[in-house]
Parts: sequence; structure tokens; C-alpha cells
Amino acid sequence: MNTDPDRPRMSRPAQVAEAIKTWIVQEHFSAGDRLPSEPELIERFGMAKGTIREAMRILEAQGLVKSRTGPGGGTFVHEVSKERARALLGNYFYFKNLTIRDIYDLRRVLEPELAAALAGKLSEDILGQLEAIIGEYSEPARSLDEEREQHVASLRFHALLADQSENPLLGFLIDFMVNMLSDLTVYRKLYSPPNLELWERGKAFQIELIDALRIGDADTARLVMRDHMATAQKLMEGQEAEMLRRFISE
Repeated sequence: MNTDPDRPRMSRPAQVAEAIKTWIVQEHFSAGDRLPSEPELIERFGMAKGTIREAMRILEAQGLVKSRTGPGGGTFVHEVSKERARALLGNYFYFKNLTIRDIYDLRRVLEPELAAALAGKLSEDILGQLEAIIGEYSEPARSLDEEREQHVASLRFHALLADQSENPLLGFLIDFMVNMLSDLTVYRKLYSPPNLELWERGKAFQIELIDALRIGDADTARLVMRDHMATAQKLMEGQEAEMLRRFISE
């Protein structure tokens, strides 16, 4: 029952979609399990065919169920991918006009703790992948296109770290912020003009961080990432200010 007067009232199909979602959890359905047929859902939830169909369309739009036709077809529980969840959440922030400060307010808090938690726990394969990413921007960019690609690659370094987190919520939040920052950087052209200090200091921090992660020095990993985030925020805010100046002058 909706007791919050400021909360929009859900339509009946939306309410039924929520009821079906709760029932799926209560019945311990897993990804890939077939849901009951439409007549069975009509009987179970006591709703008209149109309401059930609309509820299922809502769940499918959310990525929680998937329908297949033909032999062996039906409606199945579907696990929402990280990419889809990221896209759906990104839609919410699309018109929020986020700033560099908004993103780094969270990155400065979360990423140093992630680095500390991962110290001494990463395989040589993952450490090698991190080093390979740094290798993509081992030299300063020679063109604006290359500058853009280096910015994207440097953020992929952080996305790979986030993917190693033992805490799925922490990993998702950092991955989401990193990808949002990557999109903002490209969309708002925050890679222009090229910033040699941002490239040089960012690369140095990441190399130092890998050394701390490899030897299991959690305190150093935390401090390096903290300084990395503070420096990146300052320099990226400078890029953002330059972008705004360009926008006003145009």
C-alpha cells in the first residue's frame, strides 16, 4: 500500500509486476528458469489477461524476464547484466548535468578503499593486464583523437580494478562512475586541449599503485589512490572549465 503522499501512485500493471518480482524471489527462481504460463499467472495473481501481459512487458523492459517463441519457448527469469544495469541507471542521470566534482566526490571516497582491499590479492595475470593498459598511453598523445583514446584507456584501468572487488556493490558503483566519467569525457570533449600534466601524473600514480598492489602494501595503495583521485579531480576540473569557456565563446 502506498502511504507516501509524495510518491507517485503505481499503475495496476506496475503493482502486479512488483508482486511477480517478489514472488520470483520468494520461490527461489534462478536465471534461466521458466515462469508459469500466462493462464497460470492470471489465476495465481487474480488479474485480467491484459494486466498480466502489461506486467510482463514491464519486467521484460527491466531485463528481469525474457520471452522466447517457438519450440521450448516461454518466459524465463533473466539475470540483468552489469552493462544493462549501468545503462538503465545512466538514463536516470542523463538530464542531471553531473559535474566532475559530483563524480570525484564519490571516487575519492571509494577507490582508495578498493585499492587497499585488493592489495596482495591480484593475480599476476590481472596485474599484467593493468600494466598492458598503461602501455596504451606510455607516450604522450600525438593527436586529439589519440588523446581521447588515452583518456578512455586510463579509465579502463580503474574499471578493471573495480571488476576485481569482492564486494559486488562497491565494484558496480566504481565501474558505473568510471564509465560515466568516460562518457562525459568523450561527449564534452574534456580531453581537449591535451593536458600533459594529467597524462604524466596519472600514469605515474598508476605505476606506483601496481607496485603497492603487487607487494600487498594496503596502506600505500590507499594513499596512492587517494592522491591519484585528488590530482585527477583538480586537473579534470580544469579541463571542464576550459570546455565551458569554449561553449560560451561559441
